[in-house]
Amino acid sequence: MLRPVETPLSSAGRETVAASVPLRPAVSALPAYVPGARVAPGGRAWKLSSNENPYQPLPSVIAAITAAAGEINRYPDMYASELVEALAGHVGVPPEQVVVGNGSVAVLSHVLQAVVDAGDEVVYPWRSFEAYPIAVAVAGGTSVTVPLEPGTGRLDLAAMAAAVTPRTRVVLVCTPNNPTGPVVRADELSAFLAAVPSDVLVVVDEAYLEFVRDPAAPSGTEVLAAHANVVLLRTLSKAYGLAGLRVGYAVAEPRLAAGIRAVSTPFGVSHVAQAAALASLAQPAQTELMERVDALVAERTRVQDALREQGWELPESQANFVWFGLGQATLECAAQASAAGVLVRPFAGDGLRVSIGEPAANDAFLAVAKSWV
Repeated sequence: MLRPVETPLSSAGRETVAASVPLRPAVSALPAYVPGARVAPGGRAWKLSSNENPYQPLPSVIAAITAAAGEINRYPDMYASELVEALAGHVGVPPEQVVVGNGSVAVLSHVLQAVVDAGDEVVYPWRSFEAYPIAVAVAGGTSVTVPLEPGTGRLDLAAMAAAVTPRTRVVLVCTPNNPTGPVVRADELSAFLAAVPSDVLVVVDEAYLEFVRDPAAPSGTEVLAAHANVVLLRTLSKAYGLAGLRVGYAVAEPRLAAGIRAVSTPFGVSHVAQAAALASLAQPAQTELMERVDALVAERTRVQDALREQGWELPESQANFVWFGLGQATLECAAQASAAGVLVRPFAGDGLRVSIGEPAANDAFLAVAKSWV
């Protein structure tokens, strides 16, 4: 029997049908993740809006990417076994303690999926990494935000510990804190972990670890060895310059790592990204990349010193950016910077984050900052 021919729906009709499909309330309420501004096609500007490494990839990394590109008709190694081995050796832990993913944001989502049930609380500082409220909501958790110390940009770990309740499953500790820059000190973190119940997971987000020079900063691996409820979150996007390929990883005790791995996206790290990461961790690329990090740290010092000479009072950044708590003047100052050919990252009503770039870009920004004074 012939079926009657169905009349195709108009675009308006399709929209009506789609509107009848309910989204999860948590998804409908998600805040939008706002990426750093990009240079318009054909435009000319310094991009200091995304905390990227300004240096182009090393020739050895490009060669690895080129070779891997010829094999993209095949699925990647699902568990990135060779990369996990390399990262484990780099960190100094057994491979079963390392889980990789499509950038540290994806790995954070997998961590939350592994331990958070609907309605569970996740405590984190605010303002901090913009993806935190999104990841928590998608996992079905409830965000509990704790203000930073007034005027310092530092995490208030005592207040965060006090915010932990019997419903708390995870606490997120961003160090150095994005977007303000200060690092958590070892004694602060030790006191915090002593105050947090051992069945609450503490995620220490170390996305900017390689830029830290503060001798009072904790050793993440030592903290992990002493506390089974700690997970370290790291990335190769910043110091290693692989932002466009997305490679992040978690380091955790084996049982937790296995749980995180179980909920991870299959084949989440592409073959090309795995090859680039392996090339970056190998010698002499590792040494060359850390020399670039040292150069960026030197630029950070130069920029912060110059800004203070201009009269600015800034948080002591240990990352590859600086923070201006401009409050209601934030969007106006960001527009002025853009008009001067410098793209920065505004957080409306709070302040501006400005990445450390190449010296010429930093000089262009210093001129803009001087005009604000």
